[in-house]
Amino acid sequence: MSSHYRIEKDSMGDVHVPQDALYQAQTQRAVDNFPISGMTMPKQFIQALAFVKQAAARSNLELKLLEHDIAHAIIDSCQEIIDGQHLEQFPIDVFQTGSGTSSNMNANEVIATLASQKSGKTVSPNDHVNMGQSSNDVIPTTIQVSAALACHFQLFPALQHLIDTIDSKTESVGHVVKTGRTHLMDAMPVTLGQELQGWKIQLEKAQLGITHALENVTALAQGGTAVGTGINAEPEFAAIFANNISVSTEISFTCSDNFFYNLGSQDAIVALSGQLKTAAVAVMKISNDLRWMNSGPLAGLGEIELEALQPGSSIMPGKVNPVIPEAAAMVAAQVIGNDTTITVGGQSGNFQLNVMLPVIALNLIQSIELLANASTLLADKAIGSFTVREDNLQLALAKNPILVTALNPVIGYLKAAEIAKKAYKEQRPIIDVAEEETDLSRSELESLLNPKKLTEGGVAH
Repeated sequence: MSSHYRIEKDSMGDVHVPQDALYQAQTQRAVDNFPISGMTMPKQFIQALAFVKQAAARSNLELKLLEHDIAHAIIDSCQEIIDGQHLEQFPIDVFQTGSGTSSNMNANEVIATLASQKSGKTVSPNDHVNMGQSSNDVIPTTIQVSAALACHFQLFPALQHLIDTIDSKTESVGHVVKTGRTHLMDAMPVTLGQELQGWKIQLEKAQLGITHALENVTALAQGGTAVGTGINAEPEFAAIFANNISVSTEISFTCSDNFFYNLGSQDAIVALSGQLKTAAVAVMKISNDLRWMNSGPLAGLGEIELEALQPGSSIMPGKVNPVIPEAAAMVAAQVIGNDTTITVGGQSGNFQLNVMLPVIALNLIQSIELLANASTLLADKAIGSFTVREDNLQLALAKNPILVTALNPVIGYLKAAEIAKKAYKEQRPIIDVAEEETDLSRSELESLLNPKKLTEGGVAH
């Protein structure tokens, strides 16, 4: 054991730590205490935690509380983690102490070891790296920072790409007229452009909801320390910290106007998760529309043909399935489930601290990342590449008895219903039956029943 482990000490005594580990005693205790899931905190969370520690060191340097060499060693060590180094040094299970204290100390210890190596001085995890901080404000702040970073640099670009792809597709196929559907049943005609733009607006409104929710998320907990009073932090620390982390992340953060709110509740995160759920609902709707439109190719709707990406069956040769919309629909289901976990986690604020912070962080970051990835795939491998089967669309449109709705103002609802039923029963175009059953001329009927004109709304005259 001595050749593979070293002895580290903390306030509780000696601990065996792997010889090459950058972390120290408290991290090892947490590794030993929580062999639960094998899931560690997300990479984005660890990098956001390094941003927090870096901004804290800069702030304490400005306040002349940290000596120059130690502060810069901490800042440089944090940058290495932000750049993706040393992530294997964060082995603690997500299901740990509810405040995330173990993850906070994990970061403190790794950064202290690196900073000690850089400075040649003994850098303390608690007294230097954690100066003016508590796990109770660090972890809520890290959740907020990681969420804002993931939304701004992962999710928003992906959603915008999906929106732009829908716009491009609208330009190329938007003129095509198809049978509309309500209750999955034939309804009045719409254009593909109208259908696609409905998707676009759904996504834009979901993105706007996320943007509004982030306004509360960017007001940070840092400075509240243990219980929200700011004990052991300089009064100026919170504002200086918010400025420093804004500069380093290129996102505008402020200090909260009430630290008790940020420590005792996770309401801002619950609200953000709710908006992510709304985006997931939009992704589910779009995915299911694509699956229905692609269904067949012979016995289904067969309105579009999605890009063939892989064989669809191990037993049925030639079968191709709508795999991207299916995957995106599963993402939506996962995000909706994550929101439930986050909601339950948000209920676990007891007095001055929420005690489900790690699982909230895991589910939040996962939701953002999944939505970003699914949006990109929907854009590139489904919406951007599908082809339209205009022959099928026109065949169904010509026989759609619901077109008779346009004649309601001219011949009345009951007469129109008779014509619709006869056309459906005899499987004939509605215009042919209407010509037989009314006094309207063929040319009048062609004008009144023009599918493209019917997509424009208004009343027939």
